[in-house]
Amino acid sequence: MIENKIKNIRDTLNKYAYNYYVLDNPIVSDFEYDTLYKELEALEKEYPQFVTPDSPTQRVGGISTGFKEHKHKYRLYSLDNTYNADELRKWYERIQKEFSEKVELVCELKIDGLAIALTYHDGLFIQGVTRGDGIIGEDITQNLKTIKAIPLRLFSTEFEKDKIFNPDVEVRGEIYMPKTSFEKLNEENLRNGEKVFANPRNAAAGSLRQLDSSITAKRDLSMFTYTAIIEKAGESPKTHWDSIQYIKKLGFKTNPHIRLVDDIEGAIQFCKDWETKRFELDYATDGVVIKVNRFDYQNELGFTSRAPKWATAFKFPPEEISTRLLDIELGVGKTGAVTPVAVLEPVNLAGSVVSRASLHNFDEIKRLDVRIGDRVLIKKAAEIIPKVIKVSDTDEHFNLPEYVPPYECPECCSKLVVRDGEVNLYCENPECPAVLKAKLEYWVSKEAMDIDFIGPSVIAQLFSLGLVRTPVDFYKLTYEDFLKLDLVKDKSATNMYNSIQESKMKPLSKFVTALSIKMVGKETAEILVNEFESLNDIINASIEDLAKIDGIGDKIANGIYEFFRDEKNIKMIEEFKTLDFKLENVMQNKTNELEGQTFVLTGTLNSMTRDEAGDKIKMKGGKTSSSVSKKTSYVIAGANPGSKLDKAEKLGVIILNEEDFLKLIGEG
Repeated sequence: MIENKIKNIRDTLNKYAYNYYVLDNPIVSDFEYDTLYKELEALEKEYPQFVTPDSPTQRVGGISTGFKEHKHKYRLYSLDNTYNADELRKWYERIQKEFSEKVELVCELKIDGLAIALTYHDGLFIQGVTRGDGIIGEDITQNLKTIKAIPLRLFSTEFEKDKIFNPDVEVRGEIYMPKTSFEKLNEENLRNGEKVFANPRNAAAGSLRQLDSSITAKRDLSMFTYTAIIEKAGESPKTHWDSIQYIKKLGFKTNPHIRLVDDIEGAIQFCKDWETKRFELDYATDGVVIKVNRFDYQNELGFTSRAPKWATAFKFPPEEISTRLLDIELGVGKTGAVTPVAVLEPVNLAGSVVSRASLHNFDEIKRLDVRIGDRVLIKKAAEIIPKVIKVSDTDEHFNLPEYVPPYECPECCSKLVVRDGEVNLYCENPECPAVLKAKLEYWVSKEAMDIDFIGPSVIAQLFSLGLVRTPVDFYKLTYEDFLKLDLVKDKSATNMYNSIQESKMKPLSKFVTALSIKMVGKETAEILVNEFESLNDIINASIEDLAKIDGIGDKIANGIYEFFRDEKNIKMIEEFKTLDFKLENVMQNKTNELEGQTFVLTGTLNSMTRDEAGDKIKMKGGKTSSSVSKKTSYVIAGANPGSKLDKAEKLGVIILNEEDFLKLIGEG
């Protein structure tokens, strides 16, 4: 019967999504999922009477005219904040006075995202509302349906194996955007002249408030669930810890770093553990939420007018700090984009001394009204890149002259232009020394050809002596040329020369990355090289051939096509061909010794870089991944490994040291 067939496909796809987005443990390939999804789409189109709200096809809706206000059935309270161990102890002492026995606590990382309340009736997701003021929020159900970590229908993963489970429940969680996704989104928006977000939280908020839910669907959002109010599901949990386990069984994603502790000293230790370790996570967290574990104790303690007495938030030391803006320097990148950089009075921020910070573009300077001489607030965006976020309101600010964007390139004095649909200013002089040097610096960078011993100062000297102008000139340099540079002796000259010559053997993906093709970075270069057997095949591909490749699209395809039709680029490629470069995809000669094996690399290796190790794995038919899951075959741990090692140990994944890895690939 067709209705049963549609139901079985729908349930299977929902199970696949749960394993992928909640458990981080995919059980089928993307191809298998997509094939089954397309089959469901076709069947639902033919038999629309059998489409249900929990179908995976219903995750992306249409365009809304706005968001309606909605009164919460259960108020979402705020949390009181504590900032040090003494304040935590005083909070606990007040609680302990109410009870004769020691009070257990639950510690959870405080995710820097947006609080959301999700309502399920008979197991079906029917409504999602923002926190708002805790009493009234906005109904953004359609956009929340696009987030695959949110189940459209609840599955009990334990109570009734693989069967639909039908509780009435309201769950609360935090919507967030991973740091890596945040950086990619900002890079893409900068390229396209669109809004740049200040931090992952703002990016998540902006994504959730899109009137077109298909845009929300393209943003990489997820959710950690942290509590539930159960109305219909039999006996309810008696403690917060048990409720988290219950939530997991309902199919929700919970944060793996939750900890049950005996008393406040255990909570204080948890806070200390994560004060610096949090920077290793791929999501932003600004503190720890500490809750009394037993629900009967919570009920007895009750609430103040704004917050529960049985919970508090410990806030990590602020990662924002005020300093003086000394100057605004202008940098010219390899695309000709002129970017402003704040020069600051040095200040310690998040464990490092910061003297420069991003201002993104000149529209951002205007929006912030940044003026040279201002006191400014800086922070590390996604706890990584220092940036100016605010001007301190002082009387002296208004006495300072407003900043005027440049009219000319700071290097070659060419008139700057604004390209259609972009906010950046560009120098379009192809012979601009700054652009040429930026392309040379990118060519030798780790992401591109990874040439050791050749840094910006060496390139500046080579350029000023007229020895290099384009990347191909690196390969015409002689040992004697390097001896012409300041402070370069025999050994350094030999190292520089050899490092350049050895780069001729780098994989084709590195070469394509290094060419500085518009919108083609490392990931896109690897996509191209996996599709084509040689550079010639990429050069000869039509726009249509390029655009149909998954991950390329029309804009990038046009950029690639135009790059290889430019006379200067054609001439440069022809010169490379005469210099013994391996411009074929050597991966076509790979073996299958590691076929079906997935590797994750963490820490520093002595004998090679992690990229080189990844290439060796791929040459033998294996795959690499950036995250550890139950699907991971091996984790290769070098010196100073990060949190990936902890996760591998927790999941029981096989861990190899560098020596073991070399033996595995036959190089031990």
